[in-house]
Amino acid sequence: MSALGGVRVLDLTRLLPGPFATLVLADLGASVDKVEDLGMGDYLRHTPPLVHDQSAAFHALNRGKRSLGLDLKNPAGADAFRKLVRSYDVVFEQFRPGVLARLGLGHDALLAENPRLVVCALTGYGQTGPLRDRAGHDLNYLARAGVLGLQGPADGPPAVPAFQLADVSGGLWSVVAILGALMERERTGRGKILDIAMVDSVIPFATVALSKLLGGELPTRGGELLTGGIAPYGTYETRDGEFVTVGSLEPKFLLRLCEATGLPADLTSLMPGPHQAELVARYREVFRSRTRAEWEAFNREHDCCVEPVLRPEELRDDAHLVARGAFFDGDVDGRRVSYYRTPVTDAAIDATGAPTHGQHSDAILRGADFTPEQIAALRSAGAIR
Repeated sequence: MSALGGVRVLDLTRLLPGPFATLVLADLGASVDKVEDLGMGDYLRHTPPLVHDQSAAFHALNRGKRSLGLDLKNPAGADAFRKLVRSYDVVFEQFRPGVLARLGLGHDALLAENPRLVVCALTGYGQTGPLRDRAGHDLNYLARAGVLGLQGPADGPPAVPAFQLADVSGGLWSVVAILGALMERERTGRGKILDIAMVDSVIPFATVALSKLLGGELPTRGGELLTGGIAPYGTYETRDGEFVTVGSLEPKFLLRLCEATGLPADLTSLMPGPHQAELVARYREVFRSRTRAEWEAFNREHDCCVEPVLRPEELRDDAHLVARGAFFDGDVDGRRVSYYRTPVTDAAIDATGAPTHGQHSDAILRGADFTPEQIAALRSAGAIR
């Protein structure tokens, strides 16, 4: 996709949230140059499992980007960054509030260098508020946003999710905000500073459960319509020790399920309440009566929202995911590297792989009109890798 063709992004982020956002921007056609410190660079590079000396997750998130090793704490490096931003459309940063300002690279200072610049600041708690300076990770943001507190089980601690919702949602809201700011710039000619907080970003994902709170009632953990409070919306073990999901929320799907299995065809099944305990026991008994494969065949016949819980090792061979091209392989220097697609990844993408640390430093600087002598001086000052 080339919607963002010609848009240039300086990416100061690391780990998952920002790199995911800039991956999406790259899939939309933007060119992304990753700015990394001269030490470890992006920590994710070194997180197992490693594929060809770099993390498999780093490969997945940073394909097609370039890497500039630049020491922003070095005065020569900070000066170089100020010059760099004049050639870019977007600066994406993920430091705690105030970090860039202490280096003389605050948001207003960057806009002074390039008034058309869009600066996206993605943090855990935002640029304002009493928690602005606090450290955190995905699980902390889910907890503070109240999303984790809605998740079951009801009789123990909330389960730790197997995915990083706050990180990815923060990245996606950043993409939305950047696209909006770039469109606004077309009208005004001016850039913008964007304040995106991961805590804020996850609240909309709990709209259905939180609507009860917004309506003046208190939701119960693990007991709401979509959080485990009704039997027709849950997970069940099968006869062969596998699991299936049931999402028969609409009456037509519930009735199909019940008519074919003998489960109670009563629409009160779709209402949370004390009667659900007996219903859940009935559902467990019914779903243990067939294997997972038999339930897959059952759903093909009845189309009532029953799907298997796939194990990770099954994903790359699943017929639907294969047909959708959810995963694909690339060739990096004659070596195979595996990736996943985002919903906007071009089906014909020829992935160039993730960069090594500082691989494109000279090329990026040359593209911003640094002379060979200036590049040599930065290297001599220990400001670039």
